[in-house]
Amino acid sequence: MNLEFNKNEDAMKLAVSQMKQRHAEVSLGGGKKSIEKNKARGKMTPRERISYLIDKGSKFTEIGSFAGWDMYPEYGGCPSGGTVAGLGYVKGRQCVIVANDNTVKAGAWFPITGKKNLRLQEIAMENHLPVIYIVDSAGVFLPMQDEIFPDKEHFGRIFRNNAKMSAMGITQIAAVMGSCVAGGAYLPIMSDETLMVEGNGSIFLAGPYLVKAAIGEEVDIQTLGGAKTHTEISGIADYKFDTEQECLDQVKRIMDKIGEQPRAGFDRVKAEAPKKDPKEIYGFVSVDNSKQYDVVEVIERIVDNSEFDQFKEDYGKTIVCGYARIDGWAVGIVANQRTVFKNKKGEIQIGGVIYNDSADKAARFIQNCNQKKIPLVFLQDVTGFMVGSRSEHAGIIKDGAKLVNAVSNSVVPKITIVIGNSYGAGNYAMCGKAYDPRFIYAWPNAKIAVMGGAQAAKTLLQIQVASLKAKGEEIDPAKEQELLQKITEKYDSQTSAYYAAARLWVDDIIDPIETRKVISEGIAAANHNPDIAEFKTGVFQV
Repeated sequence: MNLEFNKNEDAMKLAVSQMKQRHAEVSLGGGKKSIEKNKARGKMTPRERISYLIDKGSKFTEIGSFAGWDMYPEYGGCPSGGTVAGLGYVKGRQCVIVANDNTVKAGAWFPITGKKNLRLQEIAMENHLPVIYIVDSAGVFLPMQDEIFPDKEHFGRIFRNNAKMSAMGITQIAAVMGSCVAGGAYLPIMSDETLMVEGNGSIFLAGPYLVKAAIGEEVDIQTLGGAKTHTEISGIADYKFDTEQECLDQVKRIMDKIGEQPRAGFDRVKAEAPKKDPKEIYGFVSVDNSKQYDVVEVIERIVDNSEFDQFKEDYGKTIVCGYARIDGWAVGIVANQRTVFKNKKGEIQIGGVIYNDSADKAARFIQNCNQKKIPLVFLQDVTGFMVGSRSEHAGIIKDGAKLVNAVSNSVVPKITIVIGNSYGAGNYAMCGKAYDPRFIYAWPNAKIAVMGGAQAAKTLLQIQVASLKAKGEEIDPAKEQELLQKITEKYDSQTSAYYAAARLWVDDIIDPIETRKVISEGIAAANHNPDIAEFKTGVFQV
């Protein structure tokens, strides 16, 4: 391996180390003091609850661990969106697990909490996965109630989804281990089965203080809505337990008896590890996404036996398409190629840019995968579509629209990994968040924006300088450079993987060598949903 490879490797390892440190930080939730306070009450942390619940030796694939990152500083932040969630196996059955973190503002719902919980329910509905809710929440965060309460994508949508999932035959189990207040009280009751921990668990529409204010009645929490009340008097809850462990044991027993459901039937054979070392991925992609590399080298370190069958290998080379297996699953891969080369006409083609022929090739390949019922994997490192008179005259918008049409109407599961840049319409064509990938992850070096930082900063600078000059201000070169630096710093902060993950534009940030695992788990999840619509692309220009 050359010096450039070694530099990339060191930088990526450093980026992964920073990611793990930040994950350890958010894993503390509201902090060590809050955790210790809960321990004194016999309560585990949400991650401890999940670890106890899932099968020993199995892996939990976390979703949204960086949700809320660097958001709500005026309220002390909201680590992981106040909720720990993801995909796990309970008694051998893959399921969605959603656990409130009551160390973060007593588990209150911030706007990002609602968005995250809705995303997990979306995953459950798209993939027909059972859901286990571990409930411990004080309800809506009142200082931000206008941003979480009334709209279509707000708090109330959770309970609408409870009802929809029930009608779809999706199992929902609620283990109430702490507060469950006001509108939030509907979630466990709209689940199939409700379990409560005596002494800590409580469910009511209004707490003792509000009851006192509303009707003058004085009542304590447990009498009002504790486990004994709801299992013996109201009949709202189905089980009560003395400890959290006993409660979670019953969840396991329930999961153990769920009947087998139909599958989509995606092809899977015995998995084979890549022949080429997956750790070498670190050395190919530069952390600043500025260097060229051959994306086939990355693919060969993700796929089984490092075998990748390219489709139209010598045509449309700035997008690589082909068939492979990942952990045994048959997949179709669509990846941006970052090398610079000459095409058959002798024209220089820039890596990471989508040209007419590459858009045409990728659209055709997506059609093929839909015809064959093969899940699609998108590896994004794209700076956008080629611009200029030659591309416009050749119909780049038409060919780009053809690709967007194919991605939009694709009915097989799509899993997207942002391994570098994700700019402009390239984000759309390569199945960005707006195009409903079943799962979308990012490497630590990922950048998501309408255009690259340098181009955007210069464009914004020109607008700002023109505005200041129109007001009569003199802008010398030093002042212009100062403005450019400020604009660049702000823009760069908004393009980072953490900014995207904080707002759930991606499901999580992953270590590049975990790419194979998250793709496999995503297809395993998608395989639970047998309902695949007929593939139709609609109208597009040829």
